[in-house]
Amino acid sequence: MNTIMETPARAIEVRDLEMTFGSFRAVAGVSFAVRRGEIFGLLGPNGAGKSTTIRMLCGLLVPTGGSGRVAGLDIVRDTERIRARIGYMSQRFSLYDELTVEENIEFFSGIQGLPRARRAARRDWVLEMAGLQEHRRTRTADLSGGWKQRLALGCAVLHEPPILFLDEPTSGVDPNSRRRFWDLIYGLAASGVTVLVTTHHMEEAEYCDRLGVIYRGELVALGTPGELKSAHLHEAVLEIVCPRPQDAISVVEALPSVREVSLHGGGLHAVARDAAAALREIPAALAAAGMAVSRIERVTPSLEDVFVSLIETHDRAAGASREVAR
Repeated sequence: MNTIMETPARAIEVRDLEMTFGSFRAVAGVSFAVRRGEIFGLLGPNGAGKSTTIRMLCGLLVPTGGSGRVAGLDIVRDTERIRARIGYMSQRFSLYDELTVEENIEFFSGIQGLPRARRAARRDWVLEMAGLQEHRRTRTADLSGGWKQRLALGCAVLHEPPILFLDEPTSGVDPNSRRRFWDLIYGLAASGVTVLVTTHHMEEAEYCDRLGVIYRGELVALGTPGELKSAHLHEAVLEIVCPRPQDAISVVEALPSVREVSLHGGGLHAVARDAAAALREIPAALAAAGMAVSRIERVTPSLEDVFVSLIETHDRAAGASREVAR
């Protein structure tokens, strides 16, 4: 297994990390580093390898290849020491519904080995941080998804870990709760906590300092949200509003001036090889198909546009490789 030299400015370092389950390669040679105090996101669809990666870094899975260090510790040899230095929050929240808010905090204080002399102060900090003072004696099962989410975060950082792993932490909560949750994450990062979060939400990915885009187990892009937009999508993006956008995709993507098309909100986003030609051809083609365009305009590429483009490019390259191998 390769070794990685620890760098003081880095909280997490990964090199050629792999995980296979039988013949299935869930993570395929992923490499990245996370600076101390940074919010780093792993962005990808469900099944891309995000959760498998985070579980290897937390010492919950032993990698089948590559190497990694968390808080300067080896992810294979030092799993127990790593667990004492990290907080981990899964998408299932890992709370006990039959316990009250206070009882959950007390239980996790014991699990994390928090000294009894510190437990009252840390309990009060979690209640204040999560805004749960008035719900301290509420049964956890009776909390909304957003409240449970904040309680789970508080329980994950009771022992004040320098590194926090969040695996799809906002899955199933409403946008307002998601925004409030991220305000808490910003507060933790501002105090020096390093955060690694997995997500498939594009708006959530925008909140990260840097992103690794992971797809089919491979890291296909790495950079800040702004860098990803400027480096991976040079063509014009056109926003199209028309009836039956799902049916309109096949009409638009058949045009020679268009490279790719995807659903975006209630309309379409088209990546154009030739913007001027596309602006002429798209309305004419859709009108001929009985789907008159109500609006078409050039827009600034979104992170979702970049994500779709990266996946399309990856799939085209993979398809070409399979053809050559035959």
